[in-house]
Amino acid sequence: MSQVLYDVPGPRAIARHRLYAVVGGLVVLGIVGAAGWKLWSEGAISGNKWSFFEEPQIVEALLEGLLVTIEAAALAIGLAVVFGAVFAVGRLSDHALIRWPSTVVVQFFRATPVLLLILFFFFAYASRLGAFGALVLALTLYNGSVLAEIFRAGLLAVPRGQSEAAYAIGMRKTQVTTLVLAPQAVRSMLPAIISQCVVALKDTALGYVIGSGEIVYEAKQIFRSPVYNNPIPVAITLAAVFIVINYSLSKLAQSLERRLARRGERVIQTEQIESGMGTGTPL
Repeated sequence: MSQVLYDVPGPRAIARHRLYAVVGGLVVLGIVGAAGWKLWSEGAISGNKWSFFEEPQIVEALLEGLLVTIEAAALAIGLAVVFGAVFAVGRLSDHALIRWPSTVVVQFFRATPVLLLILFFFFAYASRLGAFGALVLALTLYNGSVLAEIFRAGLLAVPRGQSEAAYAIGMRKTQVTTLVLAPQAVRSMLPAIISQCVVALKDTALGYVIGSGEIVYEAKQIFRSPVYNNPIPVAITLAAVFIVINYSLSKLAQSLERRLARRGERVIQTEQIESGMGTGTPL
């Protein structure tokens, strides 16, 4: 496939690409270093600006905010997966009374900005949901709608012969979807699913506008304080936290993808061995 899409680079091209990578890395490091030196010389990230870490109450508030962020993201992702699976199946239904309402729901929530959903549920149902519930519900509906499209595309990407063979042996559509199509589609959908989970985690930061208690809201209280009135160290801390969590999710996705690929290779090898044994073909 790679040879069809582009020519395989030769030794000179590989050396040239490595040179470009080194030069580009040095340029990026230079820009980051210059920006850091500028901030340090202006006193924006000097030692006294990080003194909020010396206050146990502030550290405890940040940790509690981090727990709220993780809890909101976990709930939203779990509910979004269920929402997406249900409405993906609804969009693939043969019955128009199920397919069209599912399509309207998915397209509506997918096209609505997350911040508007958060504000709507907070102001409309604040007494019932609270700030945390409004944040989770908004993230669930938006990310669930996106996942519904991912699931639908993944199921449709499975070769048609798989479903035709399943129907030929008497399987119903539910059995075909759950037993034949879904297991094969998971491997192709996994990177997009993890990517959407990362989006849901980052979107929890929007909860600060309604005071949901997540880590960005707690951090805002710190740099708004007259004692710690510089937001740059707080922003750097938040960026580091989100980068670590999102990088961990990405590595988890890569690990799961490799494991599923190895499992698929073992299944194929087993089928080939069994087929060879059944036909008398030498192994």
